Amino acid sequence: MTPGNVTRIFPPDTLARLRELLDIDLSSVAGDFTGPRARARLAETEILITGWGCPVLDADTLDAAPKLRAVLHAAGSVKSFATPEVWERGIVVSSAAAANALPVAEYTLAMILLAGKDVFAHRERLRAERAFPYGEILPGIGNFGRRVGIVGASRIGRRLIELLRPFDLSVSLSDPYVDEAGAAALGVPLLPLDELLAGSDIVTVHAPQTPKTWHLIGRRELALMPAGSVLINTARGSLVDHGALIEALRAEHVSAILDVTDPEPLPADSPLHDLPNAFITPHLAGSQGNEVARLGLTVLEEAERLLSGKAPEFRVDREDLDRTA
Repeated sequence: MTPGNVTRIFPPDTLARLRELLDIDLSSVAGDFTGPRARARLAETEILITGWGCPVLDADTLDAAPKLRAVLHAAGSVKSFATPEVWERGIVVSSAAAANALPVAEYTLAMILLAGKDVFAHRERLRAERAFPYGEILPGIGNFGRRVGIVGASRIGRRLIELLRPFDLSVSLSDPYVDEAGAAALGVPLLPLDELLAGSDIVTVHAPQTPKTWHLIGRRELALMPAGSVLINTARGSLVDHGALIEALRAEHVSAILDVTDPEPLPADSPLHDLPNAFITPHLAGSQGNEVARLGLTVLEEAERLLSGKAPEFRVDREDLDRTA
């Protein structure tokens, strides 16, 4: 992984416990599998701990690691480096995506509640007018019965459903990989995407990035959303057509809360920076600061399971990559 992340993800206590289980070579953290030292270490490696910045595990690299039996990823998606060859060789893959899902779900929960109170628009109004009608009950805001539509029952989407349960919100789900029984188990109604968009005050996107989900939310989909509704995206920027979104924002048809954009970061001259009904954050919903230590702890616990002969709790199968985020 990127060398600077090692001590953040594995603080001293976690690293010490990991060293009790494994013979760890920290000199290989630069993420280069081509040098002679890396090749020599790969030849003896049984468990590879990866993270952000890991190079691709292609056939050539895997040929150099004949003893490799598990990859423990101290981050979310493994799409950027795990090739199909990894699974074809029977190598177990585990990811800390579930641990990374929690802060994203927490961020989204916070944004849903703030959006329901129309906090962002009222902040802008207060900054402009430097006064507000004290004691007046504002119409059209509040979270009592607010309709929330979740697009994608990914790890994040499922965790968000759990976090939303204590609130007086009406939550629904759209996901082509979930059936009625699966949605019932999650405690939410399953709707076609168009119906969910048309019937939600707040729509939050948690689908994976695949060719099928490119511009999943485009001009037609935005037009289906009720006037004054809010779109939240913490998944990938490419799932939303930014040109169509800018049109909808300029028409004041919807508002948007975006933690991811396409491209990322946005160009300095993007209208999204200045539109008052667009709230942009710099891809910080996922694990940041002290939250990344949770990823290292997940890897430690997965290593403990492996070495005790148990299956990893957070195993990633090849077919999972197109269904989860």
